[in-house]
Formats: sequence, C-alpha cells, structure tokens
Amino acid sequence: MLQPAKTVKVFEKQPEQTYTVGQVIFEEGQRGEIMFGILQGEIELWVNGKVVETLIAGDVFGEGALVQPDRTRASTAIAKTDCILATLDESRFLFAVQQTPMFALEVLKSYSDRLRRIKHSL
Repeated sequence: MLQPAKTVKVFEKQPEQTYTVGQVIFEEGQRGEIMFGILQGEIELWVNGKVVETLIAGDVFGEGALVQPDRTRASTAIAKTDCILATLDESRFLFAVQQTPMFALEVLKSYSDRLRRIKHSL
C-alpha cells in the first residue's frame, strides 16, 4: 500500500510544490483549499506560537480544512527543511477517498496518530 503522501501524488492535479527552509506554507485561521503530502523534507506545525509537531516525508497535512465546514486551518505549517510537496484539492481528495478506501483509512490513521501525540504531550 502507498503512503498517504504518495497517494496524494497519484491523484494531484497541479505539479509538485517546493518550499525552502522557513517558508510558510499556510497560516492558522486561513481558509484552506488543498491538503499536502510530503514527498521530501520536514514540516513543522505551529499552534499559538509553539511547535506542536514535526512531520516527515510520507506524512500528509492540511486535510482538516477540506472536511471542516468553515474550511480554516487549525495550525501554521512552516518548512523545517527544503521540501517537495504534492497537493490535493477537495474534489480530488473526495475522489481519492471514494476510489481508494485504504487512502481514507491511512489519512484517518495519520490524523489519529497526530491527535494521540498531542494528547500525550499535555
């Protein structure tokens, strides 16, 4: 089975995006139209001015904005290293979930793992 980030790459419509160290990918509170899969590099997720998690190649992030009614970002994502990211908009995300149920389960697992790590850090 493909990592969630590789599945994003398969279904993406736009070319891969590159980010350099320290570049902001999105900010907390912004409206989100796409999710990301990390093909190379590391991303830090910040909430209230603190790093809450570092994501690595194979991880996905930003999917929350595609499923929340207000479509807003819950964190700020900043490139910790130079990164190559695949992107997926809502229509392609829904298509991937419908056509590849294991993708849906892997995204859910990723989200659940992230929530567990945050809970254990409290």
